[in-house]
Order: sequence, then C-alpha cells, then structure tokens
Amino acid sequence: MKTNPNTPIQFSCGAKMKNKFMLAPLTNTQSFENGQLSDDEYNWLTMRAKGQFGMVTTCASHVQENGKGFPGQLGIFSDEQTPGHIKLAKSIKSHGSLAVIQLHHAGMRSPSELIYEQPVCPSNNEKHNARELSLNEIKDLKNNFIKAAGRAKKCGYDGVEIHGAHGYILTQFLSSEINKRTDEYGGSLDNRSRLLFEIVNEIRNICGVDFLIGVRLSPEKFGMDFLEIREICKRLISDNKIDFIDLSLWDVFKYPEHEAFQNKTLLEHFTELDYKSVLLTVAGKINNGKDVTSVLNAGVDFVCIGRSGILHHDFPEKVIKNPNFTPIKTPVSKEYLASEGLSNKFIDYMRRWPHFVKEQ
Repeated sequence: MKTNPNTPIQFSCGAKMKNKFMLAPLTNTQSFENGQLSDDEYNWLTMRAKGQFGMVTTCASHVQENGKGFPGQLGIFSDEQTPGHIKLAKSIKSHGSLAVIQLHHAGMRSPSELIYEQPVCPSNNEKHNARELSLNEIKDLKNNFIKAAGRAKKCGYDGVEIHGAHGYILTQFLSSEINKRTDEYGGSLDNRSRLLFEIVNEIRNICGVDFLIGVRLSPEKFGMDFLEIREICKRLISDNKIDFIDLSLWDVFKYPEHEAFQNKTLLEHFTELDYKSVLLTVAGKINNGKDVTSVLNAGVDFVCIGRSGILHHDFPEKVIKNPNFTPIKTPVSKEYLASEGLSNKFIDYMRRWPHFVKEQ
C-alpha cells in the first residue's frame, strides 16, 4: 500500500505536521553579517510555507558568534536577533507549517576571516588551523546551544533541529579521526557523543515536553563511521528525548561506502531500526514525486527536500496534485530563481552547484 504524502503526522511532543514534506535547512547567505534576519531570507522561507511545506526549517543558525560558518548566516546567539525570529516564526506558522530553527556551530569549519579569530575544534587541527577547546569552553558551547533553543521557543518556533552532521562541531566531537581528546569528551563513543546527548537532554529539560526536537546526523564522510551513527540513533531512540532523526545521506538510494555492508542500501541499514516513538526523515536526491513515494514506502516517516524546494517553492503542492511530478530541468535562469524567492546573494551561492544556474 502506497503512503500518501498528504497525510498529517504527529510527533511524540504533540506537534502536528499537516503533510510529509520538510524543507531542508539550506545555506543561502542572505541575512546580515551580524546574524540578524534580512527581508530576503524572510521572503525565501515564508514562500516555502505558502508552498505547503509541512515543516519549514531555517538555514543552519549559529549559537555562538565564533561558530559562524558562512557569510550572511542567520544567527541565534544574541537577544538582538530575536525580533527577526519572532517575525519569521509567526509568518511560517500563519500558513499552517511547523517553524523549526536549526542550531549550529561550524567549529573548525568557521573561516577565520569571518570570525576574526582562530576557529575552534575538539582537538588542535593543523589542516584547519583550529585550536582545541578547553573544558570550560565546551561547557560554554553546550550552554549556548541550550540558550539558543530557549531563545527559539520564546520567539515562537515550534522546535529546533540540532545540527550534528556535515563536519560541523558536533560531528567533530563524534569523529574518532578528528576528536583526539583524552578527557570525558574524547576516546570512547560514549565520550565523543557526550556533548550531543547533554545538549539534547538539557534542551528537553529547559524547553519542556511539548517542544519539537530533532537531530541531524550524517552517517558517512567527515570522519563518520556509519555503524557508530547507527548506535547513536539507537540511543537517541531509547532515551526518548527527541521527536525525530534527520539523516543526511547525500543520496537516499546509494549503498554504503563501507564494502563490508553493501548487502543493502545505506537507507535500509537505518530503516531496519525500531524507531519506537521517534520519527525518521532523510535527505539526499529526493528530486521528484516518484522519489517521494519510493522513500516513504521504504519506511521513512517524512521527506526532507532541498534542491526541488529551491526550484519550486510549492513542490509539496505539486507532488500532492501529481505523484509523478518532475521539477524543471536545470540549469535555470537567474530570473526563474528570483521568481522562486531567491535573492541575488542566494543565486550567486547556487553557482557552487554544477549546472544549476544558467550563465547568460
């Protein structure tokens, strides 16, 4: 029996999502350098809420000033940024979408020219010219994730997604290749994942049982071991402190890079887990209506849409009306992208994707 992407779902915290479409947290470089929301970013995100994404997730929003990962990044490290967040959350929710902010710190991937200091990391990292965090600085980092979540709740967001993927600071702690600490935050998987679980537990304590909490993980690349990420998923499920796990797979149809585990797809290695009350979403080349159906039928609770959400602000509407919907072919013109709510800064950023923006 095919899964209907237009069926509402309910999270264990009580939050209801009107359909099975989540807008992926997408870097867009559109806000101000002090982390405050711009009209461009506001328009881009609210347009996706109008297009019927059941959950609209912001770009990665840094919880400390020195955690900035890219120019024009939306921040949530200061009360000075709250007016923009109040406005954004209210507008997203006015269209019946869940408003979720992704909490982020780039760690060693913070460009020094953006943060005007040496980037930080669990351990000294010569490649990125990053310095090791002290124990007190780790406590500050943890507290700033927690404060940011509290700030998000006060601003009216339905929930937060903790960014533990893509080689940013929580991934750096998880990685045995990067994290060479010998204290309680390094060594065993329990120690390397300690910061993530402390953040999750404290956000739940501070924000309450009715606040939506998700965790984004990537099971490969950036020093990740997919068996370790499976163990982290199992613990997140058994601890029962979060509402959803967001797996960034880059390609939901691929097989694991680890040769010993290529008997099934990477997705199958994760859908076979017993998620109990925790819901699962995945991202990676879910490009058209048939992909949406395939992924939902594979046991995923809702889909996380990036590329097709950029090309069509109303991708959910289009797929609900036509399960065989296929997005416009790329490259597309700047004018087309502007009509879909992308500012000039975002369009310039999208030139990093091969054959996406038509050069005129």
